Amino acid sequence: MSGTTPTAQTTVREPHPVDVSERLLGHSAAIRELDEEIQYAARSDAKVLITGESGVGKEILARLIHRHSNRSHSQLLAINCAGLPDSLLESELFGHVRGAFTGAYRDKVGLLEMANRGTIFMDEVGEMTLRMQALLLRFLETGEIQRVGSDRPQARVDVRVIAATNRNLTERIAAKEFREDLYYRLNVIHLTVPPLRERPEDVPDLLDHFLQTYAERHGVATPKLSPEALARLVAYRWGGNVRELKNFVERLVLKSRTGLIMPEDLPAELLPPAVPRPQTTVRVAVVDSMFDRMVNGHESFWTVVYEPFMLRDLTRDDLRAIVSRGLEQSRGSYRILVTLFGMAVDDYKRFLNFLRKHDCQIPFQRFRNAPGREDEGPMNGAGDDSPKA
Repeated sequence: MSGTTPTAQTTVREPHPVDVSERLLGHSAAIRELDEEIQYAARSDAKVLITGESGVGKEILARLIHRHSNRSHSQLLAINCAGLPDSLLESELFGHVRGAFTGAYRDKVGLLEMANRGTIFMDEVGEMTLRMQALLLRFLETGEIQRVGSDRPQARVDVRVIAATNRNLTERIAAKEFREDLYYRLNVIHLTVPPLRERPEDVPDLLDHFLQTYAERHGVATPKLSPEALARLVAYRWGGNVRELKNFVERLVLKSRTGLIMPEDLPAELLPPAVPRPQTTVRVAVVDSMFDRMVNGHESFWTVVYEPFMLRDLTRDDLRAIVSRGLEQSRGSYRILVTLFGMAVDDYKRFLNFLRKHDCQIPFQRFRNAPGREDEGPMNGAGDDSPKA
């Protein structure tokens, strides 16, 4: 299985050999179960909701469902709902009439009308505004298309809707950011794609597939992975899931010179350190400086630490050292740490997700037991300060 990155524009995508095969790649129990659920979903026209982290390959499931369904002779159209303003998203989905807005020089047919008797894949549906959710809900209930600028429906269409999101929609419903009635309309068949780190046995199959595919695409011999390199790649957490793995393999193919990829040929960030590196005096000074800028200078973690870390000016060891120092001061409270590091309270989940993605979340329990800690009562996984996103 592979991940794809839809752009902010609507596109009609045909199956590509890099992205879609006749079945999901991998032999884990989770993938085999998903294969069965795809066949089950393909036997009906019911709406499908696909959830999972970014990069796991949600669009691939949508394409396989369409390919094996009775609608395979018609178009599968895809749209990314994230980042599009309401006016543009509404026009792309429903079309518009001439003169509806500045620049509308002629009538335009929307994707829902174009996909009649076919399938539309709506990625990042959790990012829709409440207004657009209401328009989508009305379409799902009636099947009617009313173009922007028109005072009456133009057509009634038969379109299968497959939606996907990396958001927890039940949490967004509780926060009144997603309509509960729309959720139940979309969630007829629910498929969840597990992250790659939970199915490492699928990594060798994915590596073999992408090595061969990109070697053919670039006209070079297919490189091989040494057992040691393969073991390290299987052990890596792949925070970006299949999308990260796919992009990494293409770089490997382009840089390969000998045809055999050894551990030393892998980027440093993909190599789990065998032994934690002792921090040098210079690195300690860097950590001290950044910590002081946030705690005493009230600068934001996102500026002081996040940006240099993403530019690889900071190592994971540096980041872990900074977080550890903060937890010592906050007595193990990640919520207090967010404020201590100059972040908004609402950044709590974003901060934890960032640490988890880069394997830099430090267990908080040992800081709770630090000398001088006042008794705060029992703490468990449901406590307010527990690092849970």
